[in-house]
Amino acid sequence: MRKTVGIIGGGPAGLTAAYVLSTPGSQFKPIVFEASGTVGGIARTENYKGYRFDIGGHRFFTRIPEVQALWREICGDDLVRRRRLSRIYYGGKYYLYPLKAFNALSTMGPVEAVRIFLSYIKWQFWPHKAEDNLEQWVINRFGGRLYHYFFRTYTEKVWGIPGTQITSDWAAQRIKNLSLGKAIWNAISGANDTTSLIEEFDYPRLGPGMMWEKCRDLIHERGGEVRLNCGVQRIIRTGNHIEAIVIGGRDGAARPFRVTANEFISSMALADLIACIDPAPPQEVVHAARQLKYRDFLIVTLILDHSDPFPDNWIYIHDPEVKVGRIQNFRAWSPDMVPDPRHASVGLEYFCHAGDGLWSLSNDQLIDLASTELDRLGLAPKASVMDGTVIRQPKAYPVYDENYCRVLKVIQDWLNGLENFQTVGRNGLHRYNNQDHSMLTAMLAVQNIGGRRHNLWDVNVERSYHEQFTLNVQLQAAE
Repeated sequence: MRKTVGIIGGGPAGLTAAYVLSTPGSQFKPIVFEASGTVGGIARTENYKGYRFDIGGHRFFTRIPEVQALWREICGDDLVRRRRLSRIYYGGKYYLYPLKAFNALSTMGPVEAVRIFLSYIKWQFWPHKAEDNLEQWVINRFGGRLYHYFFRTYTEKVWGIPGTQITSDWAAQRIKNLSLGKAIWNAISGANDTTSLIEEFDYPRLGPGMMWEKCRDLIHERGGEVRLNCGVQRIIRTGNHIEAIVIGGRDGAARPFRVTANEFISSMALADLIACIDPAPPQEVVHAARQLKYRDFLIVTLILDHSDPFPDNWIYIHDPEVKVGRIQNFRAWSPDMVPDPRHASVGLEYFCHAGDGLWSLSNDQLIDLASTELDRLGLAPKASVMDGTVIRQPKAYPVYDENYCRVLKVIQDWLNGLENFQTVGRNGLHRYNNQDHSMLTAMLAVQNIGGRRHNLWDVNVERSYHEQFTLNVQLQAAE
């Protein structure tokens, strides 16, 4: 008899776990429960009148060999190599990113370049003694002027709070080992050796959703299941053992049903997860979960009456004069994303909170705002917009505010006491990781079911990117 593993969430982490569990000859049967009608989570690809677009851009780049092998195994020849081109817009000017020495100097001018350098020297001699928040961390490495020039506005757009309220953990994770000295050397030599600055990457021909749609189909072929429109309403426990989950249809339309399993893996947001557990965890755990914060996100995709208005894959918009935070050009990701070569498809990304002013605007209002800002940035005339659509994505990013370490530790300690339940992925660990890192946590969770003792909370982004990090992802059924 095959043992059942119930998997909550059909994003990259959940589907990776199901795929590895369904390896031919495995003694496990994975069943994935996805609340929405589409697989892929935030790495899905939406389709509007044949125009395909991402929920944020997803480069397929990793230094984890097993993740790279899995991408190739699933996607095959549909995983194509793409050249990166991206820029930063600030103060009415566009800067190549990664920085190129001549471009940066000619764009900002020699006077501003000298001011940035002098600011950097100042902070090297008199740095912040503590590095408790993002602002302190960045200023100590880049100087105050460059922080305000390139980091502050964009960071506050993304998170909606000042850099002084974001912990330095986020900077250490996302900016990694980059410093001003390394950035200058990279700009001069072209030796972009940090993960955030890679200039080539793989990409599925029809977007990242293509990868996860193929993964879903392979899971079915191998005897597993992926059930859509199946949201978790309750997680039933007896002491430290999870007995079952109660599944409800989308929007409550279907009658709830109970599913038992031997093991459970969840990529559900921790705040929602703790609220679902019955009987409820101790009060301090419930209170901690309520303090976790998330940043929501929406993308306005515009169809233009002419071909590509700019060559970039994406542009970071650091300027505070417009609300948009990043702009994608989907044909630059893959020509097959746009069905008509006479037209362009661009996505304007807005970071917000569910229920705030941006989130509450109607689709027509958001399309008008995006069209106006695209024109204002000099990228395409407003009159060239033929059509558009809007996708809202709640809980897109876990927030690293000043409380998150403390409250996460409370939740983590309690969840570690459960016998047959593991959390994985971005929201399952409340860690702003990339797609490959989410997949890695799922692979390790599968190994744990086979008898290993990996601590998923200790899987470090720096380690997975910058060391020779290898693992055996085949299920150790005999252990």
